[in-house]
Amino acid sequence: MKLLSVAIPCYNSESYMEHCISTLLTGGEEVEIIIVDDGSVKDRTAEIADEYARRYPTICRAIHQENGGHGEAVNTGLKNATGIFFKVVDSDDWVNEEAFQNVLETLRRFVYGEETLDMLVTNFVYEKQGAKRKKVMKYHTAFPKEKVFGWNDVKFFMTGQYILMHSVIYRTGLLRQCGLELPKHTFYVDNIFVYQPLPHVKHIYYLDVNFYRYFIGRQDQSVNESVMIGRIDQQLLVTKLMLGYYDVMKISSRKLRHYMIQYLEIMMTVSSVLAIKSGTEENLEKKKELWQYLKKMNLPLYLRLRLGFLGQGCNLPGKGGRELLILGYKITQKFYGFN
Repeated sequence: MKLLSVAIPCYNSESYMEHCISTLLTGGEEVEIIIVDDGSVKDRTAEIADEYARRYPTICRAIHQENGGHGEAVNTGLKNATGIFFKVVDSDDWVNEEAFQNVLETLRRFVYGEETLDMLVTNFVYEKQGAKRKKVMKYHTAFPKEKVFGWNDVKFFMTGQYILMHSVIYRTGLLRQCGLELPKHTFYVDNIFVYQPLPHVKHIYYLDVNFYRYFIGRQDQSVNESVMIGRIDQQLLVTKLMLGYYDVMKISSRKLRHYMIQYLEIMMTVSSVLAIKSGTEENLEKKKELWQYLKKMNLPLYLRLRLGFLGQGCNLPGKGGRELLILGYKITQKFYGFN
């Protein structure tokens, strides 16, 4: 059994996947690298995956499947994982090799020690093309350092500070126990990957190292704003699924409840902003329908989100109200460096 399984979803990734894989190979024999070729057709992705599996048979595995999207590639990785812990690294991203050794050392300590670990959180770096300053997402304001803790020990999450797929490593068994299965042919499912397991997590550890390098800059990237607007239906689907997993208003841990509500608030806001920025009546109607969906499904949560600062901003009346929301979004975007 391996210490850590890393799934790399690959779709026409020949120009960057080797850099990703090479950084992960520095983990050595304790790591299992599952390269999932998600029906690539335009390039040598499948051949490169097979080549690594041949060169490193005890570390790399190549799995080929019909195209099912990012979520299905993650599902395949999880189904095939033999590691005690599980991480997803996208094929255009990579990891810092020195920090990787710290991560493995930490995971090893839990496997051979007395304490249990459900979720390891590390920092990640926005590797934004053309940016002079690299923004690092740290969690020192939110989490205690160098100790196992639970939700009640969480401190303060700042605005824009969320646990993302880049920052999290889950215990493989926990992901299977909570029934995690991401929808096929859908983008933005990384939000589900992080969100759905949270109520099952009891033991957390924060390792303050800049481990994951999150590349932003390709024109066809799923987080490119124009691409997101074109895929707004998938953003709406993911948001609706997340709204339906739990009645978050009834989660017993106050701090976990607060965090999950905040997460849903940002999903509602992003969906609303994309609909407004698209400028089409059809998408404005979809935004309205999303808020009505929430109202019908969970009135207390609707009131909590609708009457909050962001909820009011998302629903300001008229063209002037929409322009004000976009201005606020642009300021936040510049400050936090996303998209």
